[in-house]
Amino acid sequence: MSQDGVARKSVIVGIMRIARGRADGIGLFGSSARAYLSSLAPLVAFPLVGAVTAIYSDGPRQALTDLAMMLCALLTPAVVSYELARLWKREEFWTRFATAFNWCEWILPVLACLLLIPLSLAIALGLNERTAGSVWIGCLGLYGIWLHWFLARNALGLSGFRAGVLVLVVNFGTVLTVMGPRFLADRLG
Repeated sequence: MSQDGVARKSVIVGIMRIARGRADGIGLFGSSARAYLSSLAPLVAFPLVGAVTAIYSDGPRQALTDLAMMLCALLTPAVVSYELARLWKREEFWTRFATAFNWCEWILPVLACLLLIPLSLAIALGLNERTAGSVWIGCLGLYGIWLHWFLARNALGLSGFRAGVLVLVVNFGTVLTVMGPRFLADRLG
């Protein structure tokens, strides 16, 4: 058992339930600051390791810039969703939402790999690779949007409309945070 009273294996069960659209999976995530930080740690670890290895190939400046962009991309959804939860008087549910959100991000790479199986078969049967790539990205994008909406709706107890607003604002805010500085640097530099 973790300090928050949630067994570690329940996180995996929670992820699997949420992946299938079962709202009862949300209750299997912790709702403490520690649970949130535990959900964030693996998401930060991969870009950190990537930055260390990129220092030798791309140089420290590029590696650290890319790391900063990744950290912004990881933290912007938490900041924006917290502010919306606070605005809508749902902040008491935010920590569990943010924890579930972080852990459920692991569904997307698993789904990406699973989608490659039927798409590879379809390519072998004659489907154009560009079309297969578009289908792959489309499926991942639609599922990701649904997943974030589902989490906002059920973990924060929002209406379907407000959950949709949260998803749009979080995604727009993340793109703006990550791409905005690069766009400005290209325009001004």
